[in-house]
Parts: sequence; structure tokens; C-alpha cells
Amino acid sequence: GIPAIFDGSNNDDRFLRNAIRLRVIPLLEQLNPSVKEAIHRTSQHLTEAEKVYTSAINEQTASLFQGEEINIDALKRNPSPSSLLYEILTPLGFNSSVIGDIAESLNATPGKQFLGDRFRVIKDREAFLVTALPETETTSIYTIEEDTPSLTKPLSMEIRSLEMPVAIEKNKSTLTVDRDLLHFPLLLRRWQAGDWFIPFGMKGRKKLSDFFTDRKMNLRDKEEVWVLLSGEDLVWIVGERPDNRFRVTEKTKRVLQISICPENV
Repeated sequence: GIPAIFDGSNNDDRFLRNAIRLRVIPLLEQLNPSVKEAIHRTSQHLTEAEKVYTSAINEQTASLFQGEEINIDALKRNPSPSSLLYEILTPLGFNSSVIGDIAESLNATPGKQFLGDRFRVIKDREAFLVTALPETETTSIYTIEEDTPSLTKPLSMEIRSLEMPVAIEKNKSTLTVDRDLLHFPLLLRRWQAGDWFIPFGMKGRKKLSDFFTDRKMNLRDKEEVWVLLSGEDLVWIVGERPDNRFRVTEKTKRVLQISICPENV
């Protein structure tokens, strides 16, 4: 048979587990001979209490954490917001220090970001947004030449030049503009602070940041916005709204039509 192996560390009371077993428990038994029994009962009670806690946490988490959002009002109504945040965010790689900072920001103004290993939490108006850390594409610029038929990056798009008359599609995923007003190559990039346009159907200019606020777009959705430029002029907030300066009129002879493919809509 397999010979018995003696682990010398079992009798070394420098280890906390051994100090408790070899010194503390014998002292407690002198005061209460049934102390081992009491410890065992307490251990069982704690195990049951843990089950109750886990069940309650799972129920609360399911109602609070919908999709990628943690509802702030619901979190505030909970007796222990910090505990709930800890249970939700620890499995996503956030440490206790960052989770503490998130809990302290419950009443703070929107905009702050908290970074974990793989995810981040963005404080928005009504929710904490939990998203994967973004890829570093914020500085990427893509070009559309006069003869470019389509794009696959950063979005899938079909691009056509057409002679008038053309039926203008009224949907956010298709842009139809006067081709002769454009200066090629067109540029496609992420929106930037300070960008402005003249919204279709209007005369005055509007900052994109104000447009997003009017649309009640959250911080995560704002980060996903692309803009199409002709020179330094904004032609289209992609998938949202075109600029009035490039609209089709009765004088238009040729149009450029750009359609976002369904997987990007």
C-alpha cells in the first residue's frame, strides 16, 4: 500500500490554522467543554446564511444589471449598494479599490470612467454603463474616393453616384446628397469635440455635443459615432442626420448615395 506521509507543518503553530487548533481551541475547551460542537453548529449556520445571501444577491443583481447597464436609482434604494456593486463587478475583473470609487460616485455628475482589466464602467445620468475596453481606433481616418464603390471598415457601406431624378430614401441609414457640392476624397472619422454642422432642414449651426444631448444619447453611444466630411465641412453624422448644406435641391444634377449595410444599423 501507499506509505503514510507525515506533514511536519501540521504541528508548526507558526501557521494560523495550527495555532488555532493546537493552542486556542484547547484553551476554549477548558472554559466550555462543548466548544467544538458550538463551532461546528456556528459553521453550519454560516453556511446556510451564505446560501440566503447568495440567493438575495442573485435576485437583486438580475433586476439591477440589465444588458450592459446598472440602474443607479435602483442601486441607491438598496440597503447596501457597495455590496451589490462588488458582487456584480468582481467577476468582470474590477478590484475592490475601483469598486469603492464607483460606489462613491453614485451622486456624482455623469462622465467619469472607471477602468478594470477587460471592462470599464462609465457613469451616465441614469445608469452605470459596463462595456468592454474600446479598441484604439479613435484617431483612424478612412477615405472615400470619387470611384469608391463600397467600404468594409470601419462600417460596411455601399456608395453610388446617380443621375437625377432619384427617389430619396427617408431613413437614417441612407444618405443622399448633391454630389457636385462635395470635395473628394471624403473623410470618415470619429466625431471630435468642437465638431458642428447645420442640421438638415435648419439654418443655424449646432455643435454635435449639443445635438447628442438633445437626442439623450448616452456616453457609450456617443463614442460609437462616425462623421463624414467634405474638406472640413461635416456632411453626415453617420446613421443620424445629414448637413443641410449638401441637400438635394431642384438644381441638383447628380447625387451621391451612401447606404449603411444592415449589420451596422
